[in-house]
Amino acid sequence: MTSAYLAKKLGFDTLWLGYLQTMVGLIQLLGGPMFGRFADIFGARAALSLSCSATIVFFLLLAIASSPAMLFLHKVPTVFMHVLPASQMVVADLSEPDKRADALSKIGLCYGIGMIAGSMLGGQLNTRYGETFTACVGAVGSAFSLMLVLKFIPTTTKAQATRTNKDSENKSKSIFNVGEITRLLKFPGVMRTFVVKIIAGLPSGIFQVMFSIIAMEFFKLKPEQNGYLMAYFGITSMVIQGGVIGRMTARYSEGSLLLLSIGMSSLVGLAQAYMQNVFQFCLTVIPMMFALSTFNVITDSMLTKSVPSSDTGTMLGLCASVQSLLRTVGPTVGGFLYVNYGVSSIGLIQFVVNIAVFVYLLQRHFTKTAKQKE
Repeated sequence: MTSAYLAKKLGFDTLWLGYLQTMVGLIQLLGGPMFGRFADIFGARAALSLSCSATIVFFLLLAIASSPAMLFLHKVPTVFMHVLPASQMVVADLSEPDKRADALSKIGLCYGIGMIAGSMLGGQLNTRYGETFTACVGAVGSAFSLMLVLKFIPTTTKAQATRTNKDSENKSKSIFNVGEITRLLKFPGVMRTFVVKIIAGLPSGIFQVMFSIIAMEFFKLKPEQNGYLMAYFGITSMVIQGGVIGRMTARYSEGSLLLLSIGMSSLVGLAQAYMQNVFQFCLTVIPMMFALSTFNVITDSMLTKSVPSSDTGTMLGLCASVQSLLRTVGPTVGGFLYVNYGVSSIGLIQFVVNIAVFVYLLQRHFTKTAKQKE
């Protein structure tokens, strides 16, 4: 968010902000699967350390950014900035398959705390001391995170049996082996889940990447106010992922929760299409965060269970690339919709697309149930 306000200060309009966001999405789209392969070959700890190191470089470049070219340059380290997927790789390696969704949701609890503290602190620092000082604080915080990773994360996180069977095979294969990455899409159910993840996630992804612009131009929020709003997101996410999703996964099937999240997302889109102020938007935050959190946790859990444990890193890298694809397409599509049709168009598209996916999955569920009864 700091870079968005700095971009505005450097004269970026909505279109160029969209280009900046698209660049980040494209870089991470290409880097996500390779990062996952890196984790499977060298270990999740090495991957998380690399991600934290890239974040340090990212903030240092942001601190010295004084021109549009430097603002674009500081985005280059995002090719390795996959802290959340890397953390998920550690959790996926260390958790049992039947408890994976719950474990992945607990990661969201930790990141919710980080969002609360980081957003509030970032907003205050940005308002009082400017973007440069805020970026330096971010670099120091990332360096501290790197030290924690090196201190507490075990060198080997995958099961010993898995490493014995696959270690020598993986070591002989390149990180850039596209065939090894696309091979995972051929496992049963993986391609369908990926298509659902992309199509159902695209409209909400558009809103997320456009939110910095919506906050500044539609809601007229200052950096400090935006920090408080992001903290609200964090509190909501923390409660949902830390205290709700785990209980729901123990009681309901992943397929049912996927349907629930997509259906709720469609209703959120409809509500956001008619919001007029930040208070009305805040009323949609709780169902929005529930739908987003549940959708991401459940789809990630389903996909990692669909492949061998030795390939969970690559699969989570592919999951990260889906989010990056949304961030790549989102700014261009979102910028066009926002400029020409307003914020309401983004919400209406989310409603229509998610309702269509919901009906498709519900029909497929009924067909599958009928065949089982026969």
